[in-house]
Amino acid sequence: MSHSPSSAPSGRVRLARGASPWLLPTVATAALSLARARHSRRAAALAVPATALAAGMLWFFRDPEREITSGRVISPADGVVQSIMNWKDGRTRVAIFMSPLNVHVNRAPLAGTVTSVEHVPGGFVPAFNKESEHNERVVWHFDTELGDIEMVQIAGAVARRIVPYVPQGSKVEQGERIGLIRFGSRVDIYLPEGVEVDVEVGQTTTAGVTRLDRD
Repeated sequence: MSHSPSSAPSGRVRLARGASPWLLPTVATAALSLARARHSRRAAALAVPATALAAGMLWFFRDPEREITSGRVISPADGVVQSIMNWKDGRTRVAIFMSPLNVHVNRAPLAGTVTSVEHVPGGFVPAFNKESEHNERVVWHFDTELGDIEMVQIAGAVARRIVPYVPQGSKVEQGERIGLIRFGSRVDIYLPEGVEVDVEVGQTTTAGVTRLDRD
C-alpha cells in the first residue's frame, strides 16, 4: 500500500498545521524587536528573550517527514510509553506520554476510514497524573483491517488545544498526519484482543516509525 505523501524521505522538516496562532505572534515580536534593537535599549533587551522564544516555538512545532514503517499497528505519537493496561473487553491500552520537546503531530496507526472524531470537554491536569483520564480529549475511531481501533488524544496542563486534521468519513493511510496536540500531552491507543504488544513501559516511540505490535 502506498504511503504517499506521509512517507517522503526523512530529512525534510516543515511546520505543523495549527501552529500559527502561537507561532506568528512570537516570530513577529522577535522580528520587530530585532529591527529596533539598534535604536532602542528596551527593544535590544527584549530581542534576546523574544528571539529565544520564537526559536523555541519553531522547534516545538516542527513536523519532520518520516519513512513509514510497515506493520499492522504503528505508533501514533512521538514520546515515551507511560503504561500498558489490559482492558476488561480484551483490548490493550498503550499510553504514550508526549513532552513539550517531542514532535506534536500525531499520525494514523493503521490505514482505514475515520468513523468518529469526538471532542470531549474536561480538565487540564498534567498528563502523567491519573486524573488526566478526565482531561480535555479527542476520541478517534478507525475502521481498519483489524476492526475498530480507538485512539485518544489527551490534553495536559500546558496543551490546551487539540487540532484534528481530518474529519469523520475520511480515508487515511497508515502514518498519515491526522492531528496536533499543542505542546505535547498524551496519546492512548487501544489494540484489539489477540494483538500482542511489542513495546514496553519506558520505551521511546516515534510516530509512524515505531511498531507497537508483534507478528
